[in-house]
Amino acid sequence: MDQKTDQEILGGREAKGGRFVKTVLGFPSAPGNTAGRTVLVAAIIFMVAHFAFLVSVAVPDKLYFDEVHYVPAARQMLTVNASGPQLNPMHPPLAKQLIALSIDVFGDTPLGWRYASVLFGALAIVGVYLCGLALFGAQSAAIAAAMIAFFNQMVFVQSRIAMLDIFALAFGLFATAAFLRGFNERRPQLWFGLAGFAGGLAAACKWSGLFVLATCIAVFAAVRLMQGWRVRFLDAGEQDWYRPDLWPDLKLTHFAVCFVLIPAIVYFAAFVPLHGFSLPDILDAQRRIFSDNTTTALAGHTYMSGWPTWPLLVRPVWFLFDKVGEDEISAVVFLGNPVVFWPMLAALALGLRDLVVTRRRDAFLVVAFYFGPYLAWALLPRALAFLFYYLPPATFGSLALVYMLRRGDSPRWLLWGFVAVACAGFAAMLPISAAFIGTSMATFTRLMIFQNWI
Repeated sequence: MDQKTDQEILGGREAKGGRFVKTVLGFPSAPGNTAGRTVLVAAIIFMVAHFAFLVSVAVPDKLYFDEVHYVPAARQMLTVNASGPQLNPMHPPLAKQLIALSIDVFGDTPLGWRYASVLFGALAIVGVYLCGLALFGAQSAAIAAAMIAFFNQMVFVQSRIAMLDIFALAFGLFATAAFLRGFNERRPQLWFGLAGFAGGLAAACKWSGLFVLATCIAVFAAVRLMQGWRVRFLDAGEQDWYRPDLWPDLKLTHFAVCFVLIPAIVYFAAFVPLHGFSLPDILDAQRRIFSDNTTTALAGHTYMSGWPTWPLLVRPVWFLFDKVGEDEISAVVFLGNPVVFWPMLAALALGLRDLVVTRRRDAFLVVAFYFGPYLAWALLPRALAFLFYYLPPATFGSLALVYMLRRGDSPRWLLWGFVAVACAGFAAMLPISAAFIGTSMATFTRLMIFQNWI
């Protein structure tokens, strides 16, 4: 790297500048990538995922795992002049408000408890598709990423239980897609504003939704820092993740509005239905959330696991295990599809290599939005953690797999062959991820490949 003035750098790139206008996020886009086609494909993905998540979602017909915390809190929100202490005050209210809305529409039934999760699970798969389209500029790659995310089992399980994580995931993916779409725009303010808006919604569901916003801010800071140093690459190319002429019209005030003001307004608005416009009450709610989410004085849990172990699938979480017959059980285990999970590590390693060696923009963004929401957990002084905290990076990791399988002169069949293998792995694990299927104890034991999974 060398350092020169912006004028010197821009002078050698003027001839190339026009080509960036004709691309999606700086990558060559397919001729058929019209807005109408994108909407149509997104609608099809949504409908297919929605139907798949909805099948027998009312099984079991009782509250299970963390539904025992969130459904009562949602019920309380529907009670006029509810007395007693607020239930589940350790998380922001938006996801519980959405569950409450579902209960209000569909009744206080298993469908009512879980339909909102079904809806946002389908939206999360659409979010992966939009991220893929922004990154790769190709419909086939974006669709493949969405399918791999679906077959990774994690989104499937979280979309069929009334917990908070699927809501934060969906909003976080839409925030990521907006940021990726705006990354190479000359004037990215609109897209960055949309990213901040969706990021605020993610944080209003669960504080871990802030990790996506933090990643956006870190990427912005890295670019501005290098621009401030007037850095250029001696062998600069169009695929570099950093360009000295990136975002010339984006000012610090724009950044503050997009990634601080808009998210803050959206986040605090979620508290108004509970606390009105009482600033002391809203601030006290933040104090309580902070206290509950940073304490280290928490008892151990059977299925707890540390963040370094999540990518390796060391310890799954048993959401449900019921004996329903002589030799039949109903089980829901939160466990990623090994066929997807472990190759993802190789894809991320390749992305890190390309980020350093070839400075590829798609590699940089894949790595940033995987490791940002993942490594943020390493900074939290929280003793109690579970594999489902890894849901956002594990879902975004499907894009790393697509990156690896499309890299260079890889044959087209390689990507779709992997999708088929992932589908087979997903089907094999259905007996332990869908309660309505049921399975024998022998099959359950066989699917629990390692002793520490039991």
